[in-house]
Amino acid sequence: MASRHLARSIVLQSLFEWDFYCQLKQTADANKEKGVVVKEVPKQRDLDEVIQRNLDHFGGEFDEKGFAKKLIKGVVEHLDEVDKIIQTSAPERPLNQLSIIDRNVLRMGLYELMYQDKDEVPPKVAINEAIELGKNFGGPSSGKFINGVLGTVFKQMQESGEIQK
Repeated sequence: MASRHLARSIVLQSLFEWDFYCQLKQTADANKEKGVVVKEVPKQRDLDEVIQRNLDHFGGEFDEKGFAKKLIKGVVEHLDEVDKIIQTSAPERPLNQLSIIDRNVLRMGLYELMYQDKDEVPPKVAINEAIELGKNFGGPSSGKFINGVLGTVFKQMQESGEIQK
């Protein structure tokens, strides 16, 4: 497995864990507000600890740990903007109803497509990597869904001149 693909896989696993515990806490809080008795919820994971643990466990001595940390930090820094783009590009699938895998693959792909240095990660590489992650970790239609969303955003970026044709 190529180093950057492995880095993206580790970032996806880390975002999955982080997002899972965020969702768990939100659900517990909503249930408490409704008066439902909720057992103790595990605390939200610190993202820096999660990524470091996963890099140590799955990455070994590979040379793209810096890339993985930059990617996960960028996704989180631009989370609100990226989530709005997902909602706009796929209005038939509300963000909170997407699988955790699809949601986080889209977040990663959109971050790389929109904010990453285009010389470091060309747009088509960002899209192809996201599609592969979706196929490998998501459901049967994840790859097609991710391709559709990222393809739509890519076309819009070409039309606005953000990406050269």
